[in-house]
Amino acid sequence: MGSAALEILGLVLCLVGWVGLILACALPMWQVTAFLDHNIVTAQTTWRGLWMSCVVQSTGHMQCKVYDSVLALTTEVQAARALTVSAVLLALVALFVTLAGAQCTTCVAPGPGKARVALTGGALYALCGLLALVPLCWFANIVVREFYDPSVPMSQKYELGAALYIGWAASALLMCGGGLVCCGAWVCAGRPDLSFPVKYSAPRRPAAGSNYDKKNYV
Repeated sequence: MGSAALEILGLVLCLVGWVGLILACALPMWQVTAFLDHNIVTAQTTWRGLWMSCVVQSTGHMQCKVYDSVLALTTEVQAARALTVSAVLLALVALFVTLAGAQCTTCVAPGPGKARVALTGGALYALCGLLALVPLCWFANIVVREFYDPSVPMSQKYELGAALYIGWAASALLMCGGGLVCCGAWVCAGRPDLSFPVKYSAPRRPAAGSNYDKKNYV
């Protein structure tokens, strides 16, 4: 039962991390305008993401524009798009693999093969977390480097956006959840007595001619 609890907890963490990764990929707040000159009243804030850029006015009005050309984007944006979308799709594959090998499902017959399927699903989730971590750290490194570069104008300096922090949290959840799924599958393979205590048996039927559950009606 303990290994099954590890798998279920790991799967829940992976699902939360998957949703967070989708949210981080869709949000335009990967880069946010840095306010360095306190003598100027800022009238608008600029957000830049993987798919669009947004301008938020001081009045609360927001206007977003999707990037027109993919080839005109910078190398880091194109790479971040590819890696993040690949991580999201790989997490979907990992979900089906993990559900097939989970002890609480009957998609695969119980045994060492079922544990290996769950172990593969957990490893795929951990790989998703590492894959998503690459563009997040790449973007953060570029933002920090340009922020401290004196040759970059003040108006073109950006800070780390909320989407990066959401993505880091999602990557951590994916790797932790994948590790728990792997631990549960490993324990189940080594200790079958700790697996999910569910047994299935065919229902009994009364034999022909027996007096089972017979009643006399007047």
